Amino acid sequence: MSKLYRHSEPVVLESGAVLPEVEIAYDTFGELNAARDNVIWVCHALTANSDVADWWPHTVEEGRFLDPTRYFIVCANFLGSHYGTTSPLSVNPTTGNKYYYDFPRITVRDMVGCHQLLAKHLGIEHVKLLIGSSIGGFQCMEWAIMEPSFAENLALIATTTYSEPWAAAFNESQRMAIRLDPTWGECRDDAGIDGMAVARSIALISYRGGAAYNATQQEVTNWTEASFDRRAHSYQQYQGEKLRRRFNAMSYYRLSEAVDSHNVARGRGSIAAALAKIKARTLVVAISSDILFPPEAHTPLRENIARVEYHLIESEFGHDGFLVEHDKLNNIIQNFLKR
Repeated sequence: MSKLYRHSEPVVLESGAVLPEVEIAYDTFGELNAARDNVIWVCHALTANSDVADWWPHTVEEGRFLDPTRYFIVCANFLGSHYGTTSPLSVNPTTGNKYYYDFPRITVRDMVGCHQLLAKHLGIEHVKLLIGSSIGGFQCMEWAIMEPSFAENLALIATTTYSEPWAAAFNESQRMAIRLDPTWGECRDDAGIDGMAVARSIALISYRGGAAYNATQQEVTNWTEASFDRRAHSYQQYQGEKLRRRFNAMSYYRLSEAVDSHNVARGRGSIAAALAKIKARTLVVAISSDILFPPEAHTPLRENIARVEYHLIESEFGHDGFLVEHDKLNNIIQNFLKR
């Protein structure tokens, strides 16, 4: 059961927009030790939630890198998400109505700002490890730049310093699908939901890539006649429907915009200058078949962070390899923490 922190004072966003208050949903695992030096803070990916054990298989287990018998693990649902933190479906205390389309555009730095509010509330001034994948990596990167003394160790997995045009193109195609839903623009919780299902099917192509589809979606057939119904078709429909049942289109839309806005160099001169601010001992992990944030996108991290260790995971599962290759990832992170 997630816990809830209500920050009752206004929060000024990077855009200048103001949220009168914010609620932050979060989960914890394990116990904080007397020295308060066993904290691991996890920043989650796009449509995940604060319950790490729910979406990151075989990580929050004894003997794994998120071992709750050794560490105090914290994960906060980020701003704008559907799972308890202030989002488009939250009630605006100023108007008494749900925000819906009035929920302002947000950035990754805004998400980190809310994490920092929660950390202060919990009395956490320093963590042993700050870890995240994909947009979770965006958050960790920004946090380590904004507050260099916060993390002793930093793990950035399948992530990048800014959203390149390739990733932004996928996101705009998804938003186009949502905008074409005839219910988009209506003030109701399920507005745009069918468009979001299509958007998710677009996203899955970028998350997996050709090698993964060709390995997992092949038909068992003798090809004696034309086949118009393919296994890949039902997979795309299934993935769209699965998200349709658990998320909402307004959050999805705003979060995709936040992804597109990501650039650690913004206001800091250059990517190199921004990354030079990171003081944490840093682990960078790329996935060999990731077409969204390919291995070469991790080069600026390798070249501009002072204390860095790099690993490439060989996998057919593309960007989603960080979820699938949990054994390989566990070995890399455990060894990194031991060194």
